[in-house]
Amino acid sequence: MASSLICSETQSRVSSVLNRDVKQFGKKYMFDCNEETCWNSDQGECQWVSLEFPQSVKVSELKVQFQGGFSAKTCRLDGCPKDGAFTEISHFYPEDDNSLQSFPIQEASAVDKVKIKFENSADFFGRIIVYSLDVLGERAS
Repeated sequence: MASSLICSETQSRVSSVLNRDVKQFGKKYMFDCNEETCWNSDQGECQWVSLEFPQSVKVSELKVQFQGGFSAKTCRLDGCPKDGAFTEISHFYPEDDNSLQSFPIQEASAVDKVKIKFENSADFFGRIIVYSLDVLGERAS
């Protein structure tokens, strides 16, 4: 059964933070289960979030909650083994609203890192706002 792959040992990185204000808009707020807080990217093309897991995983689903008006129209999930190069796993197409959206990932191979690229932001300046992000799947044996 699929469960959240994000744990205290998962390392995350983001492309940018609005005004470099990590205390108010940092990456940790995507994972804190608080609907009042969020990661807010700075402006620019193709914002992204990368996650490195403590062990190999098989991703089966992504869950993301954007702020309406600051979502991505097209998203791309890439993955790679520990020392390998990123390869495309899937594309998904979120709605531009505030709901928690779920995207099944078909037949993903085992990876140690994933990168979610937010392409084509709904915002004119390319900003992305994510209130919640979760990656579901299984630990690879």
